[in-house]
Amino acid sequence: MSKIRIAIQGELGAYSHIAAESLYPGAAIETCITFEETFRQAYNDSNIKIVIPIENSLAGRVADIHYLLPKYKLQIHGEHFQPVEHNLLCKKEASINDIKYVRSHAQAIGQCQNLINKKKLKSIISADTAGSAKDLAEGDDKSIAAIASGLSAKIYNLKILEKNIEDEKGNVTRFLVMGKNIEQPEYNNKKKFITSCIFRVKSEPSALYKCLGGFATNQVNLTKLESFSVKNTFDQANFYLDLEGHLEQTGVKKALEELGFHTETLDILGVYEASKFRQK
Repeated sequence: MSKIRIAIQGELGAYSHIAAESLYPGAAIETCITFEETFRQAYNDSNIKIVIPIENSLAGRVADIHYLLPKYKLQIHGEHFQPVEHNLLCKKEASINDIKYVRSHAQAIGQCQNLINKKKLKSIISADTAGSAKDLAEGDDKSIAAIASGLSAKIYNLKILEKNIEDEKGNVTRFLVMGKNIEQPEYNNKKKFITSCIFRVKSEPSALYKCLGGFATNQVNLTKLESFSVKNTFDQANFYLDLEGHLEQTGVKKALEELGFHTETLDILGVYEASKFRQK
């Protein structure tokens, strides 16, 4: 039996890699340079799923993703909440006294300012955390450290100088599992589900208010509502929406029917089982 193929953005050892391994142990991981390349992989091959970060508990939404969702219209198959634990990595022969610079993704640098300032390190911004670890391993400069995952240290044979160096604990990234095919689970009243969609409001007064009225009257809870501008215009917006419930539930069905009446476009991105992380 062939392995499940999972495409991620970033190098091996990235938090996307950790999330993919948590969801699909032993899967064949395929790395991509950009998020768009990752989406394109699944769009062109229905045998490939992607594991993509959509939002972080500290840094907010992940750039580019909301624009790629309507462009490729992949289906959401599931979600995963991955704790982010940053580590200070160095070459095996280096010590803390050798370190003068630290390299990582801008968000990771921003989330570890306490240690960076305490050690008086100079920051070097890189494309991603695992890529920083890979570059460190391939170079010979002992004065540079990297901020990355523990898995990166293992993959690239680096030493962990300090663990869990993030300024704030509880740093969690939400990932979506997506693919070209529809994989909608059957409704089960003993389970909790999330339905996700993207819609564009009509350019008229009270448009959003009208769109959301059906959720109130049908007692459907929204867990996420986020706007992003339509390309080349400032007078219209697309909205990404997550709601608690399944398309087969009467209240959800009626609420979405009313939403569709007040929108220019409405695309259901998927119905999937809610992560147990939401129950914490």
